[in-house]
Amino acid sequence: MLKEQLGKIGLADKEAKVFLASLELGSSAVQEIAKRADINRATTYVIIEKMMKKGLMSSVEKGKKTYFQTEDPKRLLKLLEEQEEGLKRKEEEFKKYLPELETLYNIAEEKPKVRFFEGKEGLETIKDEILKTTDKKLELFFSVDDLESVFSQEERKEYLQKRLAKKIKVEGIYTRTNGQFENVITGDEIRIVPKDKFPISVDLTIFNNKVAISSLKGKLIGVIIDNKEITNTLRSVFHLAWEAAEKYQKK
Repeated sequence: MLKEQLGKIGLADKEAKVFLASLELGSSAVQEIAKRADINRATTYVIIEKMMKKGLMSSVEKGKKTYFQTEDPKRLLKLLEEQEEGLKRKEEEFKKYLPELETLYNIAEEKPKVRFFEGKEGLETIKDEILKTTDKKLELFFSVDDLESVFSQEERKEYLQKRLAKKIKVEGIYTRTNGQFENVITGDEIRIVPKDKFPISVDLTIFNNKVAISSLKGKLIGVIIDNKEITNTLRSVFHLAWEAAEKYQKK
């Protein structure tokens, strides 16, 4: 129990053993302290030197021999006071640099978090993350032709089923060689725009405070940008395009 308490005020395990052994023995030679502490003589001597620097032990010459003894245990209280004073000094010193650290932290928080993905598996990972959205509606630009060239009918159907199971709706602007869809999933709202006038070749999805962009031509790559301001701006651009797309819809 005493060794545990000494550990709490900053003494290492072996330091506590040497201190208690010396306290029990009184003024003793290093080999006696080492034996009582169950630590080898060389290590005990090094520990005693450290303890003497801390003011917890002292030495005395008796004839040709050197004996060591603990100082008054009240010295341990002084050690605690010195530690507290040291902590206060460190605290005051740290406070000087805290504003600079907070500034760096705030700058880092404002930076968009960007993750990159490659290949079809990477694009599938993006789609999986989109489905984790807490939003009940996705806003997106997409090319039906390019999606069909990358993902099979079965893969597209599986994604749709997962989306519907999570009750996530879609508000989208798309291009399609075969023209406007005649049938639309209940609850979804999509508007076609001319492919020759607006050649969309990426899948861009806005969800939560994130924007996912998947390139569907050439090398398959994707990116997810996590930033509230970027997301809100692109959401505004989407709604501007949504209003403009109204004139291309067949009634």
